Amino acid sequence: MEKQIYDEKNGLWYELHGDYYLPCLLAPPEEQHPIGVWGQRHLRYLRQHRKALYTELQITGKLNGYLADLDEQAENMFLELVKQMAVRENVTEQLKAKDQMLWVQRMNNIRDRAMEVVNNDLIYV
Repeated sequence: MEKQIYDEKNGLWYELHGDYYLPCLLAPPEEQHPIGVWGQRHLRYLRQHRKALYTELQITGKLNGYLADLDEQAENMFLELVKQMAVRENVTEQLKAKDQMLWVQRMNNIRDRAMEVVNNDLIYV
């Protein structure tokens, strides 16, 4: 038996594995983009809870671009929320100069709330 055969009907190459011919399929090449913490969290979520979407993105070669785009959106949303909440709650540089511990406490609280909003709206959806 031949190691590889070509089927003219569907235009695919097949490779012999044991007693069976399996199609030689490759995912299209994908551009590599850096993925930050938000993209990594969403990737973990997709692998565990949205397996069909994860597989579709992986097979079509769009996973990395999708995650990079989502990471950028999440980071921008997070920074904007932190800025807006800090202004609304009057957490300023004057407060930082006057009482550093209070400023850190309030900023940590703001960051935690902003992180929760981003996780609920973009990451775990």
